[in-house]
Amino acid sequence: MTDVTFLKRKATEIRMTLLTMIYEARTGHTGGSLSNTDILTVLYYHKMNVDPNNPKWEERDRYVQSKGHSVESYWAILADKGFFPKEELKTFSQFNSRLIGHPNNKVPGVEMNTGALGHGLAIAVGMALAAKLDQKEYKVYTLMGDGEQAEGSVWEGAMAAAQYKLDNLVGIIDRNRLQITGNTEDLMGIEPLGDKWRSFGWEVIEVDGNDIEQLVQVFDNIPKAVDKPTMLIANTVKGKGISFAENQTVWHHRVPTEEEYKLAMEELSKQLEVLV
Repeated sequence: MTDVTFLKRKATEIRMTLLTMIYEARTGHTGGSLSNTDILTVLYYHKMNVDPNNPKWEERDRYVQSKGHSVESYWAILADKGFFPKEELKTFSQFNSRLIGHPNNKVPGVEMNTGALGHGLAIAVGMALAAKLDQKEYKVYTLMGDGEQAEGSVWEGAMAAAQYKLDNLVGIIDRNRLQITGNTEDLMGIEPLGDKWRSFGWEVIEVDGNDIEQLVQVFDNIPKAVDKPTMLIANTVKGKGISFAENQTVWHHRVPTEEEYKLAMEELSKQLEVLV
C-alpha cells in the first residue's frame, strides 16, 4: 500500500532542500522547481525502478528532464536517494561543481545533459524505441515545461513516438501556465493542449500535478492504451508551497532575500508539522 503521507512529507522536505540550495548559491529557478517537486517525488519514491548503487543498471527506468532549468528539485532528490552525497548539494552552481544549473550526466542518475528546451522528448523517444527493439521492460519518462511546447522539435518527437507505438514512453508537461516573461497563453498560446497531443496519436491524461494522491493513481494506471505513448498534462502552481511565490512570474528565476527565505522555511516547516 502506498504511503501517501510519506510522499507528501518527502515533497515538502525536498522543497526545503532546494530552497536552501538556491538561497545559499544566490542563483536558481525557484518557481519551476517548486511546481515540479510533487511529480518528481512520486516518480522517484514510488514509481520508477532505479538503483542508486548501480546507476547504469541496464533494466532501470529512464528519466529525462527536458525542462532542464528547473534542476534544483532533481538534484535534491538524487542526493536524498543516495546517487551522490547530500553534502555535495552545498556546491550547487559553484566553480568546478558538477551540480550546475542544468542536468549534467557526469552526475550518477542523470541520463542526459539537458536544458536547451525541446530536446528531451526526442531523446526519450530514442530510449523508448531502444527498449522495444531490445525487448526490455523498462519505462521512459520525460518532463517538459509548458512554455517548451512552442519548440518545433517537441512535435517532431511526438510524431515519432506515435509512429513507433511507444506505449513504454510517458511524457509529462509541468503546466504551471507561467514562463520566464509571463503567461503562456499571452506569449505563445498552446491551448487546447490536450487535443493537440491527442491529434498526434497520444493517450492524454490531465491531473493535478501538485496532488500526490492523484499522481500516484495516474502513474499506477499507465499505460491506459496499448501501442500509444502517454502524455500527462500536470496542472501545477508555479512556486507551489510558498504562499508569496505562488503564481508569480517573478519567481521564475528569483533568489529569496534573507527575510523571504526565513518566511518560506517557516511555511514549509508548518506544512511538515501537519503531515504526521
